[in-house]
Amino acid sequence: MIELSPARRRELRAAAHHLNPVVSVAGNGLTSTVLGEIDRSLQAHELIKIKVYGTERGDRDTLMQTICDTLGASAVQHIGTILVVWRERREEETATAAPKAATSNSPRAATAKSARAFAAAARRTALIKAAADKRRLAEKRTRSPSRKPGPRGGK
Repeated sequence: MIELSPARRRELRAAAHHLNPVVSVAGNGLTSTVLGEIDRSLQAHELIKIKVYGTERGDRDTLMQTICDTLGASAVQHIGTILVVWRERREEETATAAPKAATSNSPRAATAKSARAFAAAARRTALIKAAADKRRLAEKRTRSPSRKPGPRGGK
């Protein structure tokens, strides 16, 4: 398990604030399938939230410790039924995945992005859309026909 400095833990807590849980641990507990899914999520996102259903606080602490020890991750935060876990992306998996993707017929290989990269892409898209809407509205105002003054005052 990787030990985090208080400053790094604070940064990770702030980054995890807007995230939704990606893995749920329910009645069957921490099975090998659930651990595999947590491992894949950590490889893809580095920072994830895990939702735990139906356990007491002490059991959740034990569950967090087990996840971190098994997967080599760090416990960032435990609030209620939400566990926040971080692990740096492993490079050997991305290095072995690259030759497979290069041999496939797809024009571009898929790459895993972190939550921060997804958020940045969403912000860029929103800014581009807002700029286009603003430009379209300005063009509409300049092109709209002016109203002809009509008779005032009634009949």
